[in-house]
Amino acid sequence: MINLDLTPTFPLEDYEPRLDLALYKFPGFDLLNDCEINEMNREEIMNELWKNKDKIETTLKHYGILTKQISVTMGPTVTLYEIVPADGIRISKIKNLEEDIIFNLAAIGTRIIVPIQGKTAIGIEIPNKNPQIVSIKEIITSEKFQDNNLDLPLALGKTTNNELFIIDLTKMPHFLIAGATGQGKTVALNTIITSLLYKKHPSELKFVLIDTKKVEFAFYSSIEKHYLAKLPNVKDPIITDTKKTVQALNSLCVEMDSRYDLLKLAKTRNIKEYNEKFCARKLSPALGHRYLPYIVVIIDEFADLIVIAGKEIEIPISRLAQLAHSIGIHLIIATQRPSANIITGTIKTNLPARLAFRVPSKIDSRIILDGNGAEQLIGKGDMLLSINSDFIRLQCAFVDTSEIEKITQFIEGQQSYPEAFMLPEFAFGETEKYINEDDFVDTGEIDPMFMEAATLIVQTQMGSTSLIQRKMLLGYNRAGRVMDQLEEFDIVGPAMGSKAREVKVKTNEELMHIFQRIGLF
Repeated sequence: MINLDLTPTFPLEDYEPRLDLALYKFPGFDLLNDCEINEMNREEIMNELWKNKDKIETTLKHYGILTKQISVTMGPTVTLYEIVPADGIRISKIKNLEEDIIFNLAAIGTRIIVPIQGKTAIGIEIPNKNPQIVSIKEIITSEKFQDNNLDLPLALGKTTNNELFIIDLTKMPHFLIAGATGQGKTVALNTIITSLLYKKHPSELKFVLIDTKKVEFAFYSSIEKHYLAKLPNVKDPIITDTKKTVQALNSLCVEMDSRYDLLKLAKTRNIKEYNEKFCARKLSPALGHRYLPYIVVIIDEFADLIVIAGKEIEIPISRLAQLAHSIGIHLIIATQRPSANIITGTIKTNLPARLAFRVPSKIDSRIILDGNGAEQLIGKGDMLLSINSDFIRLQCAFVDTSEIEKITQFIEGQQSYPEAFMLPEFAFGETEKYINEDDFVDTGEIDPMFMEAATLIVQTQMGSTSLIQRKMLLGYNRAGRVMDQLEEFDIVGPAMGSKAREVKVKTNEELMHIFQRIGLF
């Protein structure tokens, strides 16, 4: 019997995913427009700054707030005045007088920061008379963007300190964008897509674009074979139909589960470790391993989907938001209706990064950011980014429709894959229908509102049936059944008369383990 040793006698080179499309060329900088800069006379600028400084000092003095020092930083849209109060001035006094100070300064878009994080100063932001447009070209061509090693770099714009602001989507890891109509949400989405197209190769990134208005993402259909992911047997790569949206989100859940199986088999914790191991030839395609591109899911006009499909949209989005970032699936959700029934507690909990454009009221601002500030923005790309409860005011980078058209036409002419990236098949069962809460009948199965109710109870640490009724708009009988199921799975303790039940689960992580054990994930 002859034994043949088929082990290679030489080490294999590392796998390079970009070699799949070795001839692909990234878009050039010449496809981007040079923004016109409003030239301003230096003397005119200085006069504006001194006038505002004197107005601030006079206003604060009127309320008995003396200052030791005022420094000025001029940004593209607003100027930040950093004020060091005199000794003995209480911060609480400034906070209590915030609205009066803004009223006396008489400038639309004025915002007070009490205090500035990391400094012994308060900040007052006053809009510039001649705001400057932040060009996407200025950011894309900068060394800061070109030389960064971020996994998914987003070139969002400039800060009030006039510094370029670039952030990694994988660290966020999901994104909620909200604001009134015409304030810059669509431009922000196009800026995000453009910055990723300039940095990531088609082998490394795929987009799932969902657009109920059918017109916002139409330009990107031409790069279907390069960058888009879509459902099998669906012609249009841009998803515009609600039923197809539900199907796509559930298909992404199937993809997520499949990727977690691969990570488990490879004994890795996240997509970065997995892909590094795969590229180092330590994982075999014969065992089902494959290179995993990042998938960025962008949903425009989320409110329309929630109104039509409700829980059929919210449940898969909650699953993806809670679990998908580790395996490279990231959500960016935009809406022009920041109301509590659209941006629910479950969604807010799982989308920690929020980007707010101008809104008409403080209530809207609190729904988006869990704080005031968005109602004081001046519009036209002026925005507040909230990450881990820290607010950063930015001017959104502007990308024009003509630029998007030139970029997509250039990419369309490049070497491509034979077809778009196909998502796993997902078929609706005969019993899967839109959930009508009023018609819900107890069948002994877990209530469709169970996960949201459990999340609410754990977040508030209040085991109260009436809380579920008020916050989730459920009737008493159904809220009681949900509470019984929460007790059954040891999330809350037994009833204690008129008192609220004990909440046994203290963190979201513990709750996720229970959901997994039950089989909800």
